[in-house]
Amino acid sequence: MALKKIQNVSGKGVFVPGNDIDTDRIIPARFMVCVTFEGLGKFAFYDERKNPDGSDKNHPLTKPSANGASILLSGANFGCGSSREHAPQSLWHYGIRAIIAESFAEIFFGNSTTLGIPCVCASAADIAKIGSIIDKNPDEQVKVDLENMTISCGDFSAPCTMPDTARAALLGGTWDPIADLMANETKIAERAKELGYIK
Repeated sequence: MALKKIQNVSGKGVFVPGNDIDTDRIIPARFMVCVTFEGLGKFAFYDERKNPDGSDKNHPLTKPSANGASILLSGANFGCGSSREHAPQSLWHYGIRAIIAESFAEIFFGNSTTLGIPCVCASAADIAKIGSIIDKNPDEQVKVDLENMTISCGDFSAPCTMPDTARAALLGGTWDPIADLMANETKIAERAKELGYIK
């Protein structure tokens, strides 16, 4: 099964400032009672976005200007806390297709990569600059360029980083290990036969 080669991602941006935004804030545990990940999008950042009665709080994601945003910007250690796969899944189903932050928790980063969500690191100043641009013009496109390792918005451009292995997987379309196994099913069966002790 061939996967999409992810060379760049562009879209509306939304800046959710703050450090140490953990997975319980991204997807509260009470919403993790599901057989599949379908429908988790509506619970992404739920307690951050919603009052107990279901009405909207004043939050970057509830602003009308954030409708349709697909690039999330945030601070340091994004996705820390418990290693729940539901966190990046909820963001994917919410519509997030790339995340720009100062740094990421390792397990969250890995889970995001296997969904094809590039997580790139940039300086606090550069993230704040893009945040100010989209605050003034919410329709200005944010671009994450994995080939040149840059982030840009309007006339502003800055460098970003990510581990080489993750970048190679995204650029080469090998970011989902399960899909990679399925694509090589015949080779795996042949190798198992060669080993002799696998029936």
